[in-house]
Amino acid sequence: MNAKQRVRAVFHFEVPDRVPVNYMCNPGIDAKLKAHFGLSAGDDEGLRRALGVDFRVVDAPYVGPKLFEEIEGVRVDPVYGFRSRYVRHETGGYWEYCDYPLADAAPEEAERWNFPDPDDFDYNSLRDQCAAYKDYGVIVGNNGLGLVMCRLGFFRGFEQALVDLALDEATGLRLIDRLLDFQFAHMERVFDAVQGGADVMWMGEDLGTQIAPLISMDTFQKHILPRQRRFIDLAASHSVPTMLHTCGCSSWAYEAYIRAGLRAVDTLQPEATDMSPEYLKKTFGGRLVFHGCISTAGALTYGTAGDVEEDVRHTLEVMKPGGGYCLAPTHRLQDNTPLENALRMYDAARKYGTY
Repeated sequence: MNAKQRVRAVFHFEVPDRVPVNYMCNPGIDAKLKAHFGLSAGDDEGLRRALGVDFRVVDAPYVGPKLFEEIEGVRVDPVYGFRSRYVRHETGGYWEYCDYPLADAAPEEAERWNFPDPDDFDYNSLRDQCAAYKDYGVIVGNNGLGLVMCRLGFFRGFEQALVDLALDEATGLRLIDRLLDFQFAHMERVFDAVQGGADVMWMGEDLGTQIAPLISMDTFQKHILPRQRRFIDLAASHSVPTMLHTCGCSSWAYEAYIRAGLRAVDTLQPEATDMSPEYLKKTFGGRLVFHGCISTAGALTYGTAGDVEEDVRHTLEVMKPGGGYCLAPTHRLQDNTPLENALRMYDAARKYGTY
């Protein structure tokens, strides 16, 4: 099988020749991996080929007018207007969201926020990207597509976002509906442009802490699932399965997502409550495809290369039978991940991932 055939087999609950693998990273470890393989800093494709990655993400770049003014010392997202500052830590840093621009906004301010015109993207480039990646599993969307809680939190602050959902606050609900209306119109154009070249649509919702759900099932059924179902339906209308990024304790919502037509779940932090490979496979195996499960909070970061190999071997032993699993780090490889551990993960995937 080539990578596209392999990915399509797994997402249709068929057994491939080997488990597909994926790669997501923070900049520090990405630079180390490229240096290890003698690649230039911008050679993302070369690194994915070196690691044997089966997936490629395609996107239509924004080409419209400038939407937001720059702010000194703050990065302003050019499409959405989110604000973030770079906060350093001992091995790198993160762009942390800050200065929430609509924290105290009235409903009319949410109505005026300057979301982009969905026609102001270069959709023609998608055809070329799909052609270049014709032998790979092609992903459209991203883990921010259809995202309710976190996206609302980037505008309003996370505490206020949860209050908005709990109390049906008009500003927050109107804001998220306008954002999702834009995203939906954008994805309609994406699917028209890729002309059958997409294999997976990726969207997201961080649903839990490490020990429990972030919200009640009632709030989920009222505010999250109905807003996301239309994206799942859109992808299905193009015969494309949907994968949902779900950080933390998230399996409490999976039955409802299965009924809504969701095909796959991503991230899968095994240390979170009811998120171990054993629990997921036993409870949802054959009904959901799993993507992730190699914890960036475990052996990958804090163990030896041998520990990483054992973690990969064990995860594959649980997840591999019958298909339905894609090996990947839980979210992104972190900058404090030792280079040899990251390399061993992909070596072990090849060693133990064949059928």
